[in-house]
Amino acid sequence: MSHHDVYAIGNALVDSQYEVSDAQLQAAGVEKRHMTLIDAARRTELLSHVYGLPVHRTGGGSAGNTVVAVAQLGGKAFYSCRVADDELGEFYTQDLISHGVATNLTHTRAPQGQTGSCMVMVTPDAERSMSTFLGATADIDASALHPLDIAKSKVYYMEGYLAASPTGLDAAIKGRAIAREAGVALATTLSDMTMINFCRPGLDAMVGNAETGQLDYLFCNEEEAQVWCGSKDLAQICRQLSQQARVVCLTRSAKGCVVLEGDQTTEVPAAQVKAIDTNGAGDMFAGAFLYAVTHGHNHAQAAWLANQCAGRVVSQVGNRLPQADMNQLKASFAGFVADSVA
Repeated sequence: MSHHDVYAIGNALVDSQYEVSDAQLQAAGVEKRHMTLIDAARRTELLSHVYGLPVHRTGGGSAGNTVVAVAQLGGKAFYSCRVADDELGEFYTQDLISHGVATNLTHTRAPQGQTGSCMVMVTPDAERSMSTFLGATADIDASALHPLDIAKSKVYYMEGYLAASPTGLDAAIKGRAIAREAGVALATTLSDMTMINFCRPGLDAMVGNAETGQLDYLFCNEEEAQVWCGSKDLAQICRQLSQQARVVCLTRSAKGCVVLEGDQTTEVPAAQVKAIDTNGAGDMFAGAFLYAVTHGHNHAQAAWLANQCAGRVVSQVGNRLPQADMNQLKASFAGFVADSVA
């Protein structure tokens, strides 16, 4: 019997989100729509640009957001990550616990240092631009893994951003091997164009091949897919991606998503919302989709729920939703499923 629906490994980051103008973003020298890794000195410099602005602080990290979504919908999730023995580390640990996510952080003593953080600048067009200081999470390694928990999970999910960390990538791949040996489904996300452009070998290792085993689930947005495939032709992209995993979810913002499964292509419409902040949309999509498929729903139904949840998160400020919103979305999903089988 599975102990967890989703076991994930990824970065532990505390998000600090600011609403800025395009001029402020440019003045700060932040590349729009991308995730950029920064050091402590650059973080201090960026903080001077947003000094005095209202800040919204939450637990973050791409896979962290995904497992919280799974848990909020009623699933069981485990998160392997790394924080430091500081205030942000305690905040992050308690945030996972408060959402019902099991974690290695409750079994180990955090090292000295600084917990990772991500400065998220959101412009009026709802685009998010991220500057990430990895801190302690840069040194995440295989000691964060709980092999028995991996083996007793339904899905093992690797955060694509770990491709930037040699020790983190090694841990993710070791966990992948454990999961494959135990017959656990494998999943990952391409995460960001920056990862594809500069960390492609690491992502290739997560995606796998005939020798290491094919992925069961791959998540990416259209822009990432274009860079990954070297093409802007959707038909060609779909052909290439369908070879990478048993099921591929290609999100297309307001155009909804495309679910690829072998030769079968299913288009699922987006939720009709006004986007004001895209931070966390892809993470939410993956979490809702994996919750649904691990609870007996088909891929089209899972994509419907994922689109609805992602739509709700982009229509508010912040990378996560209040529990009341998740409860409402889950109830709507139950109605949708009932109507679809009637």
